Amino acid sequence: MPSLDIVSIYDMQEIDNAVNIVKRDIANRYDFRGTNSSISLDKSEKKIKIESSSSMQREAIVDMLKDRSITRKVSLKTYDFKEEEKASGMSVRQYVHLKEGISKENAKTINKKIKEYKLKVQSQIQGDQIRVSGKKIDDLQDIMNRLKSEKLDVALQFINFKK
Repeated sequence: MPSLDIVSIYDMQEIDNAVNIVKRDIANRYDFRGTNSSISLDKSEKKIKIESSSSMQREAIVDMLKDRSITRKVSLKTYDFKEEEKASGMSVRQYVHLKEGISKENAKTINKKIKEYKLKVQSQIQGDQIRVSGKKIDDLQDIMNRLKSEKLDVALQFINFKK
């Protein structure tokens, strides 16, 4: 019986590459010269820290991060942008948490969507992933295409496609 797993994962190396490119862009851009703007990735805590001397420069760094992430094929749904906060002196700071796994609420929403499609498939929530199995491979491919077109707040990947 054909099956596939729906997961929400990201490639830490690609995020690291995007952050390093943004660091290089900050060092090279004229409008960031002489400012205390920086971006850093904490792999153990799975978050990105953006610091800058003004809110406008922080927004520019966020835009650069989004642009470089898209270039590196990292979904923007992976990022959870927190509120800007005051740092020491006149500087501002923002944390960006990296989301991994499908939460219970999102899993239930995805499960409900799969049931609404009225295809002959079964779906089961298994921790932070969803296993979908059916008799026809075409049904599973249809599920994949429909879920890709849905507006969900998690980045979905389809793995372990077994025939």
